[in-house]
Amino acid sequence: MIQPLLTIQPLPQPEPDLAPFTALVFTSRNGVAAFSALTSRRDRPVFTVGDATAEAARAAGFSDVLSADGAIGDLATLLLAHLGPDDRVLAAVAARPVADLGALLAGRIAVESLAVYDAVDTAAAAPEAIDAVLIHSPRAADALAALKPAEAANWTVVAISAQAAGPLKALGIADLRLAPHPSDEPMLETLGKPAPDV
Repeated sequence: MIQPLLTIQPLPQPEPDLAPFTALVFTSRNGVAAFSALTSRRDRPVFTVGDATAEAARAAGFSDVLSADGAIGDLATLLLAHLGPDDRVLAAVAARPVADLGALLAGRIAVESLAVYDAVDTAAAAPEAIDAVLIHSPRAADALAALKPAEAANWTVVAISAQAAGPLKALGIADLRLAPHPSDEPMLETLGKPAPDV
């Protein structure tokens, strides 16, 4: 049984002006999809936080794609290794700018945010019987915490990162686990289930 905490809504807008930017930063597959729907241009290098987002960017037609294969700190390290202070980076993000990325870059690379989609709370009540909850982002954790489900203390919850787990601490979840790597397969392994056959 699946009950999404968030629903994704692309934000209609004019085609983005890419002239000021030397590279694009994507932090999710949703960002790639929403950005790709706004423009056919694929002439900028792309940096992604993880491999799944990198695969989505390549599938969308981007040829120069580098993945940090990790979390936001790994993405900052990747950017610092490949870009200089004269470069401008377009961060394609959801409703919230990637503030942590700008802080980690400490002004050495300029980051501008472009909101191409929004992640909206579904505000749906949790199903009565829950075996586990997987939290893929701090935004999803905020949505779950806002529901304040009384049963949450008895759930097994796996968070993709410590940052995503942060908002859940107020729920008093006894079995709150962190994936050793911020991607789906380690989350499932942390839950105690094998990854599905491919």
